[in-house]
Amino acid sequence: MHRIMVNRLSTANLSGDLFGGITAAVIALPLALAFGVASGMGPIAGLYGAICVGLFAALFGGTSSQISGPTGPMTIVAASVFTQFADQPAVAFTVVMMSGGFQILFGYLRIGRYVNLMPYPVISGFMTGIGLIIIILQLEPLIGHVAAPNVVNALTALPSDIKTLNAHAAALGALSLAICFWLPKPVARVFPSPLFALITCTIAAIFFTDIPLLGNVPSGLPSWQVPSVDVAQLSYMLVSAAVLAALGSIDSLLTSLVADNMSRTFHDSDKELVGQGIGNLVAGLAGGLAGAGATVRTLANIKAGGRTPLSGVVHAVVLLLVALGLGPVVSIVPHAALAGILLKVGIDVIDWRFLRRWHRAPRTDLILMLVVLVLTVFVDVITAVGVGIVLASLVFVKEMADVQVQSINTIVDVEDYELLKADETAEFRKCNGRAAILHLSGAMSFGAANEMMRRIVSVRPVEVLIVDLTDVPSIDGSAALTLEEIIVRAKAAKQKVLTVGMQFNVARILSRLGVLDDLRETTRFASRLDAIVAAQKLCSVAQS
Repeated sequence: MHRIMVNRLSTANLSGDLFGGITAAVIALPLALAFGVASGMGPIAGLYGAICVGLFAALFGGTSSQISGPTGPMTIVAASVFTQFADQPAVAFTVVMMSGGFQILFGYLRIGRYVNLMPYPVISGFMTGIGLIIIILQLEPLIGHVAAPNVVNALTALPSDIKTLNAHAAALGALSLAICFWLPKPVARVFPSPLFALITCTIAAIFFTDIPLLGNVPSGLPSWQVPSVDVAQLSYMLVSAAVLAALGSIDSLLTSLVADNMSRTFHDSDKELVGQGIGNLVAGLAGGLAGAGATVRTLANIKAGGRTPLSGVVHAVVLLLVALGLGPVVSIVPHAALAGILLKVGIDVIDWRFLRRWHRAPRTDLILMLVVLVLTVFVDVITAVGVGIVLASLVFVKEMADVQVQSINTIVDVEDYELLKADETAEFRKCNGRAAILHLSGAMSFGAANEMMRRIVSVRPVEVLIVDLTDVPSIDGSAALTLEEIIVRAKAAKQKVLTVGMQFNVARILSRLGVLDDLRETTRFASRLDAIVAAQKLCSVAQS
């Protein structure tokens, strides 16, 4: 189990880490402000979130070069929480703290390695849905209007708002978006496109008086939030916190894999979750947004030379300096400029890799992706993720059950003998159709339990039933109890039951559930040939 330990900050790569951290901070600043506005809690919440998650994930996390902070998907989930508790901000920030607690728990339970097991169609539908939400919600600020609280309201108001658009704001928004897309690469290497767009559009906005601006952005240290629980909505708080924690964990660990590939290092998944959890816990206390590992900022850090946690600390310190003294400067940033930056973020979040292959994707994957996409956009992300995981699990169980069913065979007649070796066939012929073999192979689970029963029930009456478990490495409780039912029915029909080749794990489960209690040791055999010989003798005795 991991202990909470602070990473050692080495100066061996000082220049690279300094330049990488400053570069990441320059990219993070406009995004943090934009995500804060998009969440409904204001730009300073985004900035505090970037500072807290960025600092503590670097100090306690398990990925050396990762830069953390508010991300598009995390902002959308957080926005739904802040909307739900608009009149209780302390409760909303408590949900952020709880999500951090969940992530710390994930790390201590060592489930980091399992987080990436979420089915890809679910991730694809969720990410594409998040991208569309970001795009739709930023269309109105792009043309000079106030952002709508949700997608339905935004789509409903958009036609009339287009007729009364603010031409100056729309021009600045288009300029911001164009810079994010087409800033020449030599310039972007020195001056990140989001920051270039932010500064350019802010300067241009000085010449117009009708462009909506961010307005007052508080400076100084945050007002610490006292945890508060709304007992009537505790279940919603827990579910929302769990979704935030799961999403942040997935987002962070996927970014960790990208960082490993770029820096040729190996991250510690469980330690990373603990670090991210501490960061989100402190972010909630400071009134900041929940965050996660940010791929773009991490890549920028690595490309600029960042290799150790020191780069993440530098990134957070630079943003802290902004929060302590540059609030008045940030207040003149136009909403349209941030909307243009977020539109580019939304476009990048969409899973174009899957969409380009939609016509070649398996039908079930495409349907699952579309279901999650629609639920994400028009219902909420919590429902989308829950429904997606359940549907994906059902599809997986059905596919595995089909595979398991193919491995269930009943041997009674001569034409079934190809499953047996020559000597086994010779002995089995002597049973003269009075014995049957239920042959199972592969892992047996609840998905194949009903088919196991159906197969044996369809067999004509025999005097001896041989249950062959030689090729079964594992069995779950449902399949074990079904096997017990088969044995009980056979005994009720006056049949002798013989078992063959139980592996240790299978015997342990069957014994624990009491399935073997009614079977004497003399009816258990190590090999199929021995069981067939015993069955042949029993059939002969019964015949005589």
